[in-house]
Amino acid sequence: MKKIILSTLVIITLVSCKKENQKIDDTASPKDSISVVDNNGSGNTAYISKEISPNNIGDYLAKNNDTLYVTNFFATWCGPCMKEIPHFKKKMEELKGKPVKFTFVNLDDQSEWNTSVKKFAEENDLAKNIVLLDGKKLDQNFFPKNFKQWDGGSIPFTYMRKGTKTDESLGMMSEELLDSKISSFLK
Repeated sequence: MKKIILSTLVIITLVSCKKENQKIDDTASPKDSISVVDNNGSGNTAYISKEISPNNIGDYLAKNNDTLYVTNFFATWCGPCMKEIPHFKKKMEELKGKPVKFTFVNLDDQSEWNTSVKKFAEENDLAKNIVLLDGKKLDQNFFPKNFKQWDGGSIPFTYMRKGTKTDESLGMMSEELLDSKISSFLK
């Protein structure tokens, strides 16, 4: 019963955004150091996004070192998510070579991973930065265990961590807000 309620909550959360497609250019795609499982799909080797379990994403978010981890939860059908992606890509290019890791956690339905998500990842050269999270595997403790503000009720959501300092942003971030938040971590 709990799984049905949680699955319903995740679906309602994901439906809260409107579908909107947008093509975006990219110039950087650093690897991330999280433990993931290969998502073997249609055979196109350029698409290498990985599936990650809710337990592993929690461990990843808890890393406490000198690297700034910028983790954005998004879906390809979410209009606000697609509108903020260019800001993240611009920062990725600006901070190339710095101790900053960008990860995009995709919350699309698993049936979309080898279609919509694959197309988005390839068009934006972000496959190495995207991890796939199956919302059906989330339990009731996932959100309160990992976040202070986010209950999974809407996206986009961005979580930043460097050492013990964290920041949570619910909703679409402007380029100025993203710059300000990242700058506060890199001082």
